Amino acid sequence: MARYTGAVCRLCRREGQKLFLKGDRCYTDKCSIERRGYAPGMHGNARNKKLSEYGVQLREKQKAKRYYGVLENQFHEYFEMANKRQGMTGENLLSILETRLDNVVYRLGFAMSRAEARQLVRHAHFTVNGRKVNIPSYLVKPGEVIALAENSRSIEKFKGSLEANGSRVIPKWLEMDKNNNVAKVIAVPAREDIDLPIEEHLIVELYSK
Repeated sequence: MARYTGAVCRLCRREGQKLFLKGDRCYTDKCSIERRGYAPGMHGNARNKKLSEYGVQLREKQKAKRYYGVLENQFHEYFEMANKRQGMTGENLLSILETRLDNVVYRLGFAMSRAEARQLVRHAHFTVNGRKVNIPSYLVKPGEVIALAENSRSIEKFKGSLEANGSRVIPKWLEMDKNNNVAKVIAVPAREDIDLPIEEHLIVELYSK
């Protein structure tokens, strides 16, 4: 399955809620959900459309995939990884997704969206424990240090993003030194640290069929 290259606002409309895929645009009245709060397509505005149990579970999985920008095969691999860990599979799944390097870069305020964070990681703007990492799916671990690469610190784009995202709450499992553009992973993210409206139990039910 190839990566989706269409209008990302259609994805928000399909799920019926903001997925914050366009960065600052999502906070303005230009947001597609604000202007057209119904699904795309000729039947998108149809009323009384009731989903089956499978349909509800599928939509929840699709929503989680789109929040984090993950493809189907990779998402399934994360589920299998979560299923092998101790604890609740759904919470383990969200914890794994949260520790992706592109998501961490977004959470720290270096990017306006996860898609932008993914691109910045690919361009090797960040280091993990002092070594450049250009793999967005890299899973960070407690104790690891994520920093803006030395030769990227003079780029105005990062200064602007950090200022624009100044009010963004950094999760408790991350510790950020904004003066030095350095952060540390201090714990494994818990469910209460993840503010996304995802009902992970529906995803577990879907894969358990």
